Amino acid sequence: MALSDLLYPDNPKRRQELIDLHQELLNCMSINFRATNELAGVLNEHLGCTIGYIQMRPSSTVKENCDIIIQAMSEIQHQVQKIDSDMKEKLEPVLYQKLYDIKEPELEKIAIAHKVFSILLGEATSTAGMVAVKLLSSNLITLTVSNLVSLLVQIGASVLGGITITILGLGIEMILHAILGAVERTQLLAAVRSYEKHLAEFKAASEKYQRAIREVTSLVRQQVQ
Repeated sequence: MALSDLLYPDNPKRRQELIDLHQELLNCMSINFRATNELAGVLNEHLGCTIGYIQMRPSSTVKENCDIIIQAMSEIQHQVQKIDSDMKEKLEPVLYQKLYDIKEPELEKIAIAHKVFSILLGEATSTAGMVAVKLLSSNLITLTVSNLVSLLVQIGASVLGGITITILGLGIEMILHAILGAVERTQLLAAVRSYEKHLAEFKAASEKYQRAIREVTSLVRQQVQ
């Protein structure tokens, strides 16, 4: 047992709390990687995009993995903005406005969007217009992704960012290296509080992000069935 653990018996418990919170954060990140790839697949297949798929890197830090998701989300944002620009360019102003008018029937919006993609792609899938309308009319890109990116930036810049994602024990010790007694206890408490705050916000934003993606992907599955 370390000298600091003898002086402050609650330190091993705090270490374990930190490791458990770290694992919970990584599980949440892993789900976001899968959800992002699922959305990228839908955009590539139905809207003619070429978004690359992403993977978590076990030997990299939390910050580096956050950066991977941020880059992918930025590319998705860019592609959705391009879809919007294509719609605006190909449609008469009145028809373009209909896509964003909450009073317009959704089926009419889908028909308008599908017509544009049939022109852009030569032959669009039956779900192309549906996916486009869902992306443009929801807050998936404008709010959900922006909130999640902001939190990922904060996590990457925090004390959590420098931890290598698979070497949990070593990663924690890197933060606590050469810190003894009261100093270590203070650092542990600060780290646990930081984790708890970031994780609570990150989980809430992730759930909204994943729910929004499920709304899009479920439409595709329904069409296939």
